[in-house]
Amino acid sequence: MKFTANQIAEILEGEIVGDPLVEVSTLSKIEEGKEGSLTFLSNPKYTSHIYDTEASVVVVNKSFEPEKEVSSTLLKVEDAYKAFTQLLEFYNQIKLSKTGIEEPSFISKSASVGESPYIGAFVYIGENVRLGDNVKIYPNSYIGDNVTIDDNCIVFSGVRIYSDTKIGKNCMINSGSVIGADGFGFVPNEEGVYKKVPQIGNVILEDNVDVGAATTIDRATLGSTVIRKGVKLDNQIQVAHNVDIGENTVIASQTGIAGSTKIGKNCQIGGQVGFAGHLIIGNDVKIQAQSGVGKNLNDKEVVQGSHAFNFMDWNKSYIHFRNFPKLAKQINELEKELKALKEK
Repeated sequence: MKFTANQIAEILEGEIVGDPLVEVSTLSKIEEGKEGSLTFLSNPKYTSHIYDTEASVVVVNKSFEPEKEVSSTLLKVEDAYKAFTQLLEFYNQIKLSKTGIEEPSFISKSASVGESPYIGAFVYIGENVRLGDNVKIYPNSYIGDNVTIDDNCIVFSGVRIYSDTKIGKNCMINSGSVIGADGFGFVPNEEGVYKKVPQIGNVILEDNVDVGAATTIDRATLGSTVIRKGVKLDNQIQVAHNVDIGENTVIASQTGIAGSTKIGKNCQIGGQVGFAGHLIIGNDVKIQAQSGVGKNLNDKEVVQGSHAFNFMDWNKSYIHFRNFPKLAKQINELEKELKALKEK
C-alpha cells in the first residue's frame, strides 16, 4: 500500500518541505533508506546520513535545519521519534487488518465468534469457545474447549491454548506459545516412581497482556495461574502452575518461574532469571539478568547474583558475604591506624 507525503503529513500533523506527492510504501532505517521508503532522524549521531539517504521521505524535528542540500522530502514534526512510532503503530494496524474465515478450518458448532474475526487456515476452535469482536487467530493454531478470548486479541500462528483458558481484551500471543499446558506436578511412590498429579485449574490472562514467542504458561493444579493487566512477557519464558504475576510487570527472555510464586506490580525482571517456588516478590522490584531468586523480596528491592556450590558451604559463605561492607570498613580503619603508627 502506498501513501503520499501529504497523506502522512495529515496523520502526523506535520509540515512538508519538498514534494508533497512523493509516494512511499515501506519504512526503513535512515542509513538503509531506498527510494519509496520513509525514515526518520531524531538522534544527532545520524545526521550525516540525511545527506546521502535514498529514502523518499524523512521525518525530522521542526528545529532541524539542513547544512547542505537534502534530496529527500522532509516532514517536520514536534518530535520525530514519537511521530515515527505513531507511524509504526499505524503500519502495524494495516498489516494486521485481516478479516474473514479461511478454509480449511474447524469451528465447533457450540463456539461463539464475535464481529470482524480473522480465523486462518487449519485453525481448530473447540467446544463452547467464546471469541470477542475483532479477534484474529492465525493459521495452525489450536483453541481448546471452553476457552474465552475477549475483544481485539491477536493469536499468531502455531499457538496452542488449552481448555478453560480465559484471555482478556487487547492481548497478543506470539507464535509457538503454549497457554494452559499441564503444570509440572509429580509425587514419588514407595518405589521412587513418580506419579502425575492431575492439573485441573486454568490460566487467566487479563487485559493488555503480551506473550512472546515460544513462551509457556502452565495451568494451575487447582485455581488459576494469573497474568495480570499490562504484563509483558518476552520470548521463551516458563511460567509454572499457580504463579501470579502482578500488573505492568515486564520479564525478559529465558526467565523461569517455579510453581506458586507470586510477583508484584511494576517489577522489571532481566533475562535468564530463575525463581524458586512459593516465593512472594514485592511491588516495583528490579532483578538483574541471570539472578537466582531463592527467597522473598520486599517492595522496591534491587537484586543481582547467583552462584551454585555446596549447600552448606554456601550458607556459611553467605554470612560473610552479607558482612562484606562492614568488614571492608573495618579493614580501611585498620589501614589508617597502621599508617598513622608508621608515621609516628
